[in-house]
Amino acid sequence: MRFVIKVPGSTANLGPGFDSIGLAVNLYLTLHVEQSTRWEVIPLSEELEIFPTDESHFIVHSALQVAKWNNMELPPCKIKISSEIPLAKGLGSSAAAIVAAIELANAVGGLNMSKQDKLVLASQMEGHPDNVGPSLYGGLVIGCQTEQAVDVTVLQELQFDLVGVVPNQKLLTAASREVLPPSLSYDEAVKAGAVGNVFVAALMTGDYQLAGKMMKQDRFHQPYRRKLVPHFGIIEKLAEELGAFGVALSGAGPTVMCCVKQGEGQVFIESLKHALPEMTYHHLSIDQMGSMVYQTVS
Repeated sequence: MRFVIKVPGSTANLGPGFDSIGLAVNLYLTLHVEQSTRWEVIPLSEELEIFPTDESHFIVHSALQVAKWNNMELPPCKIKISSEIPLAKGLGSSAAAIVAAIELANAVGGLNMSKQDKLVLASQMEGHPDNVGPSLYGGLVIGCQTEQAVDVTVLQELQFDLVGVVPNQKLLTAASREVLPPSLSYDEAVKAGAVGNVFVAALMTGDYQLAGKMMKQDRFHQPYRRKLVPHFGIIEKLAEELGAFGVALSGAGPTVMCCVKQGEGQVFIESLKHALPEMTYHHLSIDQMGSMVYQTVS
């Protein structure tokens, strides 16, 4: 048994879509899996060398837990793992790992889980569907998680380039959540919800300029997180001057995601590099497929 698991990263929130909207991007976590006599994880990316190489590895441990919840015991495997998704940069590395673990348990254990089954489980493990949803389905995912259910709508018709501007710093989600207020007033919540509603409607109708305007008017998280990401305001101003229709923190940050017209991403990067040469840039497109598992020839 040899197979490959490929899971895209994601950019979540997109301004007013806090904990509910995410977009899959073409940065991938890839696992090459084959049965073995013991659990062994072989990192192929330097950034992954800090993690355990046995069954205590997060992905393996999570897969074993998923199997246990389904009254299954997984046979050990050797896994060669590589990732294009930067760690702790707001591009969905932890969510991709959770989805990979579920796909691993499903494939090795023969669990026959549906996409919806995987979504519910992944959302429970992650806490919300805005990163795991895109990693599973691809495209733009708008999700709602309550105590009773997880429901999502998937849009796969969006056409624009993405540019991830990544600073040389990490920002853990836990630290980024600590600056958020415990509650919003009723009036503020209504305004924040209205901005999010118009944002989704603008994306669905292809009015990207209006969508970008709503991204900037977020009231849920970006106003509070700006102090943790001092480069955000600088990138926002420069990006708008260079033609980006929308700019937002990617997930909890520190990556800033810029949305530009399709086909203009590389030119945009070259222009922004002149002003901010110390940043790392990712010219991205929207992944439309989501997680994939496919057999390989021995």
